[in-house]
Amino acid sequence: MTATLSDALKAHLDNPVFIIVGTLQPDGSPQMSPVWVKRDGDDVIFSTTVGRQKEKNLRRDPRVTVLLQPFDAPYTYAEIRGTATLSSEGGQELIDELALKYTGQRYAEFNPQAGQDAPRVVVRVTPRKVTGRL
Repeated sequence: MTATLSDALKAHLDNPVFIIVGTLQPDGSPQMSPVWVKRDGDDVIFSTTVGRQKEKNLRRDPRVTVLLQPFDAPYTYAEIRGTATLSSEGGQELIDELALKYTGQRYAEFNPQAGQDAPRVVVRVTPRKVTGRL
């Protein structure tokens, strides 16, 4: 069953707020990473590269938790539990869109070593459960 994001949570995701992505390591232990984010309806979307630990973890086990906690409102948060799907289609376009949102620059301008990165992956999280104070 798919969960719906509140209007307040959608508004936070539409602004430059960091999320923490939690995935499962092969031994079952957690692995967490801060990332830039956007949304598409109720889906949460972020970018990573092929070979990063979160990408390998999500290919093996698509269960994921996303934590949003605005820096200016630390007692306000949302945890989004769901399932991730990965695609290489649109990977470079997504990282450029996110870089503009967060830095005002295209990704290659913000990160001059971007040409040395592995191929980009689009991660789409479909929420199953949303909890918190948003």
